[in-house]
Amino acid sequence: MDTTTVRGGELEEAVTPVGALTLERRADGRLWALRGDVERAVWVRRCFPWSEPTRFVSLRDDEEHEFALVRDPAELGPSSRRVLEEAMVAAGFVFEIIRVMGIEEEVEIRHWRVETQQGARSFQTRLDAWPRLLPHGGLLIRDVAGDLYHVADPGALNKQSRALLWAFVD
Repeated sequence: MDTTTVRGGELEEAVTPVGALTLERRADGRLWALRGDVERAVWVRRCFPWSEPTRFVSLRDDEEHEFALVRDPAELGPSSRRVLEEAMVAAGFVFEIIRVMGIEEEVEIRHWRVETQQGARSFQTRLDAWPRLLPHGGLLIRDVAGDLYHVADPGALNKQSRALLWAFVD
């Protein structure tokens, strides 16, 4: 867990190593985080930057207090990482686009029909919300509800998908 304290007028951050954190899905269906002798039911909240939607995940309890901050899921053990990734998908964090079936524009809104690894989806973006090129070459699209759609390798999409998508990329 990250906590910030003030000592001598300066901010000081204390970080608990992610390796000491264990995540599990229990019979009650909730995500539980365990750190030492402390355990708490938590839910996931993505943090900035939007360009790295699977990193910097805040685990918060029911009072919205941060129990732990996961900077990179790869730092977790395999079973905890799998549980976190499933929780992120269930929370609607990141949908991986594998095909673009259609993009239509209306007044101030763009309607998208896509196939994702999670299944067929339709979503809307504002006309001024363009797909963002990521440093690694992928694309990130944020819909009006705040969900993120990721295209890992735009060049690997089928011809129709590339044609539809590249019309909207600067």
